[in-house]
Amino acid sequence: MIVGVLGLQGAVREHVASLSRLGIESRVVKTTDGLDGLDGLILPGGESTAISLLASDGFMSRLRTMASSGFPMFGTCAGMILLATGIEGRQSGHIGRIDITVSRNASGRQVDSFETFLDIEDIGNDVPAVFIRAPYITRYGPTVRPMASYKGQCVMAREASILVASFHPELTDDTRIHEYFVGMVRDNEI
Repeated sequence: MIVGVLGLQGAVREHVASLSRLGIESRVVKTTDGLDGLDGLILPGGESTAISLLASDGFMSRLRTMASSGFPMFGTCAGMILLATGIEGRQSGHIGRIDITVSRNASGRQVDSFETFLDIEDIGNDVPAVFIRAPYITRYGPTVRPMASYKGQCVMAREASILVASFHPELTDDTRIHEYFVGMVRDNEI
């Protein structure tokens, strides 16, 4: 099993380290060719300016095709925005694979960043979660399963082979969320 980590933005090394602690081979993906041979893909959070890089390099089209075919993807923070079908204040999402609408930077500015603990369905209780200018899910469709909330706002969800989180699990030492995603990838291989 090889899980790719999109290497255009965000805490790429931290996602790779989380996968390594689980004994999972990973590959940092910076070109569309890097997507070949993967079993799953993590789209890290980071600056949304990287979104223009995805569009210009043909990444977006390839990612849409992969996601539509049931390829497992996990988006954190800005990665969640990429996977959403709707973004408040915009016409549509980017990859548009999970039936959610998100509000960008809903948790405030960089200075408002915080860490908390969440109870996450199918994963466990007291899971550490780091929120940095985090988006929140403001709407989710009937086939989307909300997995965690913070102060009444949905912050983690799953629809089929797509997992999204508003926060950064890779910035903690807790690997349970990555382990859950690896399980999704394994289930997809069967």
